[in-house]
Amino acid sequence: MARNAELEKIIRPAVEAAGFEFWGLEHLAQGKHSVLRVFIDHENGISVDNCAEVSHQVSGVLDVEEPIKGLYNLEISSPGMDRPLFNEQQFARYVGEDAEVKLSVPLNGRRKFKGTIEQVEAGVLVLLVDGEVYEINCQQIDKAHLVPKF
Repeated sequence: MARNAELEKIIRPAVEAAGFEFWGLEHLAQGKHSVLRVFIDHENGISVDNCAEVSHQVSGVLDVEEPIKGLYNLEISSPGMDRPLFNEQQFARYVGEDAEVKLSVPLNGRRKFKGTIEQVEAGVLVLLVDGEVYEINCQQIDKAHLVPKF
């Protein structure tokens, strides 16, 4: 997680300077080749041209700062309907919505939960799963994303 925080410090200003909301990032190290996926958002949605614009800005910053050693692919994307959730503020924006959460360490013998976001407060996510309430320390969340309703 600390590595992603370093990358965020470098990338967030470039995304925001281009007029977009920095939603989050994933850095997937895969041997010599890795993928850096940056999620951006905007109240008017995200187009392919927006992604290209941000890609150009972020590439420039990464070329100067060189925070990633070796080869990598940079992907710029909208969070989409099943948007990943990276922090407490994002969970709080979606209280009442369904989410899937994967933990880095088990809670009551489980690492995967799917339920309704009830609240988020003081670093704790309250998730209602099949009628049972779980209080999850946000620091223990490995990955999370919304579950779209159709």
